[in-house]
Amino acid sequence: MGSVNPTEARRIVIVTFPGIQSLDLTGPLEVFHSADLYAHRGVAPADRGGAPSVTDPGYEVVTASPETGSIRTSSGLAITADVALADVKGPIDTLVVAGGDGVHRILADAAAATAMTTELKRLAPKARRVTSVCSGAFLLAESGLLDGRRATTHWSRCGELARRYPAVTVEPDPIFTQDGNVFTSAGVTAGMDLALALVEDDLGREAALTVARWLVLFLHRPGNQSQFSAQLSGQLADRDEVRSLQQTIVEHPGDDCSVEAMARRVGMSARHLARVFANEVGTTPARYVEQVRLEAARRRLEESTDAVEVVATTCGFGSTETMRRAFIRALGVPPAEYRRRFRTSVA
Repeated sequence: MGSVNPTEARRIVIVTFPGIQSLDLTGPLEVFHSADLYAHRGVAPADRGGAPSVTDPGYEVVTASPETGSIRTSSGLAITADVALADVKGPIDTLVVAGGDGVHRILADAAAATAMTTELKRLAPKARRVTSVCSGAFLLAESGLLDGRRATTHWSRCGELARRYPAVTVEPDPIFTQDGNVFTSAGVTAGMDLALALVEDDLGREAALTVARWLVLFLHRPGNQSQFSAQLSGQLADRDEVRSLQQTIVEHPGDDCSVEAMARRVGMSARHLARVFANEVGTTPARYVEQVRLEAARRRLEESTDAVEVVATTCGFGSTETMRRAFIRALGVPPAEYRRRFRTSVA
């Protein structure tokens, strides 16, 4: 792992290539650039709670691609990297490998894959932190940098990443993961969440929140927050009665949503409804209800000043302890901590 002179700007190297997803590049770049502006205003927070003494050296962001010259992103935007990958020398604070459709074109070309992985293997030991955004995790995995580690990528590619690289423990749910000094993140905007987390680690919470406000990122999400909502992870049923039940659960999460109560509404036995619901929605009724209630509680905690006890009751959890267990199981934090991190300015 590389070391960095604390008196020099933290050097961020973002790896680009033809077919990169533009937000995988520009999202983290804007976060680090904004943090650099913050640091140079002379109000950078000191280490975890003390009074600030000197202006933090901030960040220097460098973009590097396999070759010099203009390249096109997956959306057609033309960009020009600062340097060629082979010309990146010296220590690196954070190596960021972006994703995009071009990742799989690189992996399908033996020469291109060898050239990219050779450079990543050369640069990674020089870096204090190695990170990827979205499908950039495939390039880290191809380089062997994720072997024996936990990692994530966009939810639609997690299965492929796990099949292709069995030495990697793929976690499909988190928006980003950390294993040692290696960080991987999920799709697109999750790269900004990861960058904010790194800024918070470097400069403190106030710096990260200030950058989030500047970039109008209302929620600073932790890595273990799920990529999925109940409506995203559960498919919409074809059968009218099951689809109607889904809508009722979303609109009235505090009602009696037991399988028995829902079965009475649609004139089925509880066992038959459980079987039909699982076939139609792809998850059990109880799991779907908990996901909906969790999502409703998250919104109430973010957007209101209601007491945690009130949120637990109105969202159908019955008790604060039941809601606490659901939050820790799904998000890794209790409700009070979730509110502290994510309550919006409106609330």
